[in-house]
Amino acid sequence: MNLKTLVGSGDRIALFAVPFILAGVVLAVVSPSVVDVGGPPTWLRVLSVAVLIPGLTIWIWSVVLILRNVPRGRLITGGPYAWVRHPLYTSVALLVLPWVGFLLDTWLGVMLGAALYVGARMFATDEDDALARTFGQAWRDYDRNVKLRWL
Repeated sequence: MNLKTLVGSGDRIALFAVPFILAGVVLAVVSPSVVDVGGPPTWLRVLSVAVLIPGLTIWIWSVVLILRNVPRGRLITGGPYAWVRHPLYTSVALLVLPWVGFLLDTWLGVMLGAALYVGARMFATDEDDALARTFGQAWRDYDRNVKLRWL
């Protein structure tokens, strides 16, 4: 088991997101009011916490499943993986970063989450191809049965 197997496409996704992170930081320094959410209002704080709790739960659950199964060469098909093929990427991009950003009164979380999601959609196909080669029919069966394939 090497680190690349454990990381999957995460390194390329992160590298894709770096320019967006840098642009967001520069924007926040040069013109903080542009990325300011405006408070955030109470309803947005409540909504952010309500989305963030399951988002962090799914993310941690995905990490635990990866750490337990990938080193043993096992295909993960249960838990959040039954719903989306890449719950680690998806949960961070859509359910964690934007909502942490709102709680910190910035739109940068949405920007970074969008960049990570686009990067995941671009590079996860290579990861899918590698899994298909490794697991063959088991991967094809899993892929066909994932509930939210488009996500």
